[in-house]
Amino acid sequence: MNRITRIARLSGYEEDFALWSVEQAALLRDGRFDGLDRENLAEEIESLGRSEKREIESRLNVAIVHLLKWRFQPEKRKSGWKASILEARRGLLRTLRESPSLKAYPSDVVHEEYESARMKAADETGLPEDAFPAACPFTIEQILDPGFLPDAP
Repeated sequence: MNRITRIARLSGYEEDFALWSVEQAALLRDGRFDGLDRENLAEEIESLGRSEKREIESRLNVAIVHLLKWRFQPEKRKSGWKASILEARRGLLRTLRESPSLKAYPSDVVHEEYESARMKAADETGLPEDAFPAACPFTIEQILDPGFLPDAP
C-alpha cells in the first residue's frame, strides 16, 4: 500500500484539512483523479476567488479611510496614514496584477466600501459622519494612483 492510499484512508476534509490538502495535491500531481474529493476540491478552488475579492475590498477600505483622514484632518496628518495608503495601494495593485480578471472589481465595490470607510473614518477621527461626503470623493483611479494624496477641502 503506497503513502497516498494510506493517507486517503486516514484523512478527510472535515477531519484534517491540512492533510487533506496535501493528499489532494499529491493525487492531482500523480494523475489519480479517481481518488480526488471533487466536491470539496471544487469548493476550495472557488473560495480562492472569493478570497481575492475580500482582499480587494479590505485594502480598498483601508485606502479610503486613510485618504479621508488625510483630506479632512490635514492638521493631524501622520506618516503612518501615508504609509497605510501606500501599502493598501500596493496590495490592491498586486492582487489586480495576479488576477487581471478582477480589474473592474474595485470600481464595482467602491461605493459599498466607501460607506464602511466613512463610518470608520468618523470613528477614528472623532468627526461626525456627516463631515465626510455622502458619496466617495475619490475616483478609483485616484485611490489606486501611487502619487495621489488629496488636498484639504
